[in-house]
Amino acid sequence: MFDAQALIEYGGLFVVFLAIYGQTGLFFCFFIPSGAFLFAAGAMIAAGHLDYGLMTTGCWLVAAAILGNLTGYYFGRKAGPLLYNRPDSRFFKKEHIAAAERFYDRYGRRALTFGLFLPIVRTFAPIVAGMIRLNVSRFLLSVTLGSVLWIFSFLTAGYAIGSRPMLKPYLNYIVLGIVVVVSIPVVLKIFKALKKELQ
Repeated sequence: MFDAQALIEYGGLFVVFLAIYGQTGLFFCFFIPSGAFLFAAGAMIAAGHLDYGLMTTGCWLVAAAILGNLTGYYFGRKAGPLLYNRPDSRFFKKEHIAAAERFYDRYGRRALTFGLFLPIVRTFAPIVAGMIRLNVSRFLLSVTLGSVLWIFSFLTAGYAIGSRPMLKPYLNYIVLGIVVVVSIPVVLKIFKALKKELQ
């Protein structure tokens, strides 16, 4: 379902735009591996399999991330408290909100900037910001900076590897490895928090 390269070949930049927007703006899309989509898009630009340049693609995807964050923010502002009364399901767990809150409490607005590099946090941090009614202009400044750093770092990394044909057979493994490495910090934080609460 999430063979990023195959999906991009089928749907082009639009698929990547939707993946970025969905994971940053819709709480039930937290599981989308947007990092893999970004990395694969960068590699495909380098290989000439995407009809857009690196800068054009990056600008569109930064816009997707900003729009997604704004969607999450306004959802949190309007309906966030209702999530606490929502039962856990396959696509939503209250622990995801709690993890984002802990990350936000610890790092403040930096959580919105650097939280984009962490799965789960990038989905739920904007909702938390909306729930606490963070000033919109401050929120927008933080997520814009974070979106530019996140999007272009992943695209550029993918582009760098895609420019080396000898690495092409290993592209899927490289993408998977990067996603796992980026995911480790937030997973460890969640497990540590759960362990602390159970003691």
